[in-house]
Amino acid sequence: MTATPELTSFGDRFEERLREAAIADSPFVTEAATHVISAGGKRFRPLLVALSSQFGGDVDEERLMDAALVMEITHVASLYHDDVMDEADLRRAAPSANARWGNLVAILVGDYLFSRASSIVAGLGVEYVALQAATFTRLVQGQVAETIGPDDETDPLEHYLQVIADKTGSLIAASALFGAMVSGADQSVLDALAAYGEELGLVFQLSDDLIDITSNQTGKTPGTDLREGVATLPTLLLARSDDPGDAELLELLDSDLSCDERLAEALEALRAHPVIDEARAEVNRRAELAKSHLAPLRDGEAKDMLLALCDELVNRSV
Repeated sequence: MTATPELTSFGDRFEERLREAAIADSPFVTEAATHVISAGGKRFRPLLVALSSQFGGDVDEERLMDAALVMEITHVASLYHDDVMDEADLRRAAPSANARWGNLVAILVGDYLFSRASSIVAGLGVEYVALQAATFTRLVQGQVAETIGPDDETDPLEHYLQVIADKTGSLIAASALFGAMVSGADQSVLDALAAYGEELGLVFQLSDDLIDITSNQTGKTPGTDLREGVATLPTLLLARSDDPGDAELLELLDSDLSCDERLAEALEALRAHPVIDEARAEVNRRAELAKSHLAPLRDGEAKDMLLALCDELVNRSV
């Protein structure tokens, strides 16, 4: 998707404001708080804020910038906490904050960034504060649910889909809503963009699940989730199989994959299994569902770009 000159200009100003927003009284806190920001990122959520602002009336650029900052800072703050939970060593190809400064610092810096987002959102109004608070509630609930896992009465795949809806879909939906709210869009537009954002969040994560297995075509290191025993869409679909021929593969996936040779064996077997096509079909289905939610919105460049985002997420996992 090619960015318009207006979006490029917005993106350049956004990067400057994002770094400014993370500056603290302490040089050390500033360094730690800008650590993930400086490593770059897709800035997917600010893009959604900007695009969704095109479906209402006139937009105050400063309020739009603040709305985008709240969403991205909230996202970045959650990454500090996620890396502690996951005991991650790397974030965006650089040492994670917890690897560099320890878990306590990483957690506190995440808290600091959440507080910065809260300070900015307060200037937007009570309805924005309420939405950010509700989104943060879902982020935490999703993390807790992921940590404790499904109970005996809950289907593991349904549990996983709810986890990623809370951890990923909620913030992407809130980003779309923030942009529309800044533009004064009517309720039908807000409802359409919220539904689109929720579904887009699932497409975003489920395409990542496929990339972890099929990433020889994407340049990413394959098998990270497999090696760490993280359940994802393909492995959860496979676990539902009652085909005796899948027992050996399921046993392999459940084994210690720290050995490069065993990991390569598991990846080769999974890539050749029909479950990959099943997972791709599910990602495509959800992408089409996300697109369908945009039907009530007026046609134009912004709508075209929102539709193209769905296609890009699907295509990157092929």
